[in-house]
Amino acid sequence: MGVAKYTKNEKGQITDVELQSGIHVKTFYGPEDLERVGFSYEKDLADPGQYPFTRAIHPQGYRSRAWTTRQYTGFGTPYETNERFKLMIANGQTGLNVAFDLPTQMGYDSDDPIAEGEVGRVGMAVDSLRDFEVAFRDINLAEIGTGLTINAVASIMLAMYQAAAEKYGYDPKVISATPQNDILKEMIGRGAWIFPVEPAVKLVGDVIEYSIKALPKTNPVSVCGYHIRESGATPAQEIAFAFLIANAYIDNVLARGYDIDEFVGRFSFNLNVFGNLWEQIAKFRAARKLWARNLKEKYNVKKTSNMFLRGLFGGGGFGLTKAQPQNNIMRGAYYALAAALGGAQTIALCSYDEAYTIPTPESAVISLRTLQLLMDEVGMRDTVDPLAGSYFIETLTKEMEAKIEEESEKIEKMGGIIPAVATGYIQRLVSRQAYEFEKGVQSGEFLKVGVNIYTEGESKEVELHRYNVKTAEKQIRELKRVKRERNQRDVKRTLEALEKATKAGENVMPFLVDCCRAYATVGEMTKIFRDVFGEFEEPGLV
Repeated sequence: MGVAKYTKNEKGQITDVELQSGIHVKTFYGPEDLERVGFSYEKDLADPGQYPFTRAIHPQGYRSRAWTTRQYTGFGTPYETNERFKLMIANGQTGLNVAFDLPTQMGYDSDDPIAEGEVGRVGMAVDSLRDFEVAFRDINLAEIGTGLTINAVASIMLAMYQAAAEKYGYDPKVISATPQNDILKEMIGRGAWIFPVEPAVKLVGDVIEYSIKALPKTNPVSVCGYHIRESGATPAQEIAFAFLIANAYIDNVLARGYDIDEFVGRFSFNLNVFGNLWEQIAKFRAARKLWARNLKEKYNVKKTSNMFLRGLFGGGGFGLTKAQPQNNIMRGAYYALAAALGGAQTIALCSYDEAYTIPTPESAVISLRTLQLLMDEVGMRDTVDPLAGSYFIETLTKEMEAKIEEESEKIEKMGGIIPAVATGYIQRLVSRQAYEFEKGVQSGEFLKVGVNIYTEGESKEVELHRYNVKTAEKQIRELKRVKRERNQRDVKRTLEALEKATKAGENVMPFLVDCCRAYATVGEMTKIFRDVFGEFEEPGLV
């Protein structure tokens, strides 16, 4: 998804271009277009680093600080993942972004029968604190920030990260972690949810509240328009739904009695980038403006830096193809260019083979080198927002802003994002759009190089990451060893305290940290939440 719809006449000339968000692109743009959309330099653009931050959140942009490179990494056991972490860091990567296997994401231990065949398959298997101790061994956690790409059990993973850091002598106040922790987008886009909406959102709020004082350098939530986009949302819907979700988390923490400026500055976003270059750039520029306006006007945020739209722009996995996979190297470069021109603080690219396999070391490094080429060779750090003042880009940014607001208003009119998710409305919407797009690809209405146009030529064989069944056997042996060696009385005591706190509606984070220190397992902690909260029943999508 993400390509424009082109209408041509009998001579093959383009007569109309319609972007995914429903914006029609003119043949050319001039000063009259800026007047038509009501463009104002002061209100819509301003200087870099000045409200509403359309151009950049920092006055000198990438001149003052390069974007963080944070490739998505993790597979097999913690031992294999630790090796890959070190490989990427040795090649110049400046942050980590951890992939977890499906059992871990769903709160099951590796020896649970339901985990059979999935242990370590699509990410790193994690059962206890011992696994984090292995995964982060010899990595400077005071200098390297770590994204934890997990949601339903994000509270457990952040507690485990803190406990592992403490084991290695780091004060929790100096470590920087970014648990994804966005359960509402899971219910919309990925399906890795466990608990019902209300307690699931409560857990998100617990992590944010705990981080205010205990983990001041941690970004306690990364709101993911990314996965909503990959599930069928338009770029405008991606931003609209992400901001409404972020507001739901804000409201949860405000209801606990905190001031907005105490926590919202640590919110981050994970936004997608693939498809039409201009639409993506306009999306990011409009998003920065609208997020700042949302915080200032709706929530009366006072501190300027708390209004910054911070986060990772990248990935683009849905834009990759199995056909002619080497084309994905070029696609990734253009996605990175869109992210850089759009003002990303952090960029991560899907590797060219990631459409169907765990990336090889070679392909992972190629993606990293793509980002480094843009940063240090091509000139993306030369000047801030180089497209500013373009009749086309400024008009498109204003039109994208209007589309995002239009999509937000639709959801607000039906009662807000939480009921829209709980009833399955958004899920049905994006699923239908994804279906219509796929039909368009198959019919040739949406052009995809190597898929429905320019299909000639051989596709070079790509090395596949073969799943090793011994991975699960090794992981289960390690888990059994942990269970033999740990202090069973400490495990029982901490799990009972967690259960009591969960039933009482207390913030569960301190209790989870204690459980992790005692080497309680992910499955044991999650079972308590399952027993107390129950499980989310997905609404019908038909």
